[in-house]
Amino acid sequence: MSLIKNSTYFKKAAVYAVTGSILAACSDGEKSEAPLNIIYIMTDDHTEQMISAFDDRFGHTPNIDRLADEGVKFSNSFVANSICGPSRANMLTGKHSHINGKVNNEDYFDGSQQTAPKLLRDAGYQTAMIGKWHLESTPTGFDHWDILPGQGIYYNPDFITEDGVVRRDGYVTDIITDLSIDWIENRKKDKPFTLFLHHKAPHRNWMPKLSDLDYMEDRVFDIPDNFHDDYEGRKAAEAAEMRIGSHHDMDLLYDLKIYDGTQESRLLSMYNVGDSLGEYGRMTPEQKEIWDDFYADIIEDYYSKDRDDKELAEWKYQRYLKEYLKTCKAVDDNIGVLYDYLKSEGLLENTVIIYTSDQGFYMGEHGWFDKRFMYEESLRTPLIIRTPKNMGFSKGTINPMVQNIDHAPTFLDIAGVNIPADIQGSSYLPLLRGETPDNWRESIYYHYQEYPAEHMVKRHFGIRDSRYKLIRFYYDIDEWEFYDLEKDPNEMRNSYGDEQYEEVIEMMKQELRNLTIKYEDERALKVLDGEFELNM
Repeated sequence: MSLIKNSTYFKKAAVYAVTGSILAACSDGEKSEAPLNIIYIMTDDHTEQMISAFDDRFGHTPNIDRLADEGVKFSNSFVANSICGPSRANMLTGKHSHINGKVNNEDYFDGSQQTAPKLLRDAGYQTAMIGKWHLESTPTGFDHWDILPGQGIYYNPDFITEDGVVRRDGYVTDIITDLSIDWIENRKKDKPFTLFLHHKAPHRNWMPKLSDLDYMEDRVFDIPDNFHDDYEGRKAAEAAEMRIGSHHDMDLLYDLKIYDGTQESRLLSMYNVGDSLGEYGRMTPEQKEIWDDFYADIIEDYYSKDRDDKELAEWKYQRYLKEYLKTCKAVDDNIGVLYDYLKSEGLLENTVIIYTSDQGFYMGEHGWFDKRFMYEESLRTPLIIRTPKNMGFSKGTINPMVQNIDHAPTFLDIAGVNIPADIQGSSYLPLLRGETPDNWRESIYYHYQEYPAEHMVKRHFGIRDSRYKLIRFYYDIDEWEFYDLEKDPNEMRNSYGDEQYEEVIEMMKQELRNLTIKYEDERALKVLDGEFELNM
């Protein structure tokens, strides 16, 4: 009897979770273990405030919301390094970037090191990685992998397979879902599986699916209160190149598809894979015709009106949100496709479905797009988990602080695999069961080091607890920032040096030092001790 496919069996069997696996009552009264399957869905830059399960002001994500309704959502989920490649390495290893070696996007991820997929496979799980990999090295620890080169391309993309490079026709979000379902369908049915399903979307440059081009076009979005931030008292924020209003930072052609046939785009050479319009060159003539017909009116609107700097920034903001949310719609639609397939195959009640992103993203807050900073919008990342029914899992909202280094130990815990002592994260399986361990973390540690680089966000590390945040900027800047998130949730006032917070800041500094020691971050500790030579 297949415990995975036979949905009738699950309707009749009494099942419950014990030490990370299911004990299912068989017809003869004996008990046999049937480990849970794990599907880990990671999007790229899908920020919490654009998922309606968290915030219904902007996005509409009914299929992702259904996962939350049938499971849990985490109200305090954070990353350890808000940048694509390192975040993925944090997840795979359960370790901070300075330990796993993937500090920035250009670093080569050493695939010979210990990862959760390897440990799961050794324990009898089938493992697959499909979609965006972005770790510069070949995947290891997977029975099957089929990945995008680098960032990947939205239309008619290439995939790197174990047999070479393959070009596939269609829209990348649909293709990744189809490949994932095909692998589930053709897996070995007598073994549990872990599938890493990684979407490109909604990563820049937000190219919507043709059928979604009209989506959200009738919406006018409220502008964030701090959209016109002047960055007073925050030198690192002032120096960052992430302004929506700047044509240098947000490219008219690449990001917003505004083209007059003559202008240069600073990003064209990076994505010149077909013709002078980069990714557009991957499209077929039929696809281009639909695309061009849609954007013609938007291009005409842009060039037909004179706008001052403020008006132009706000016009770009509206276009940005629409393009972004259109790519999110394709993700949500495909979550529905996957859900329906799992339901039809009787897999929903033996599978944990995890939905998250590699980090958060700015949707106009501080006048920005992109991520990288330790400020809330990019430090936070959505985390939703659909848990099987009647197996002892809790439902609703989970409030304790979790981080993306916690995924690896949780995968292992769900599978009933021993968690190696060198993993720095903690399994959140107890939280899924409604239990908060007495020693659960009270603060998280963060370290970003990709500078100088795209968007020019300064190097920094810091900690956040339930109310306060302390950040240390370094390298070519020597600055501290401190925020009281209860009084200043939008992080507009750097309160470092404010006398009323002296004791709290000293306490936070000590906790920051404790965490740099705990997580063995030698560079950060040298900065704190004044032993790191600043590049001033």
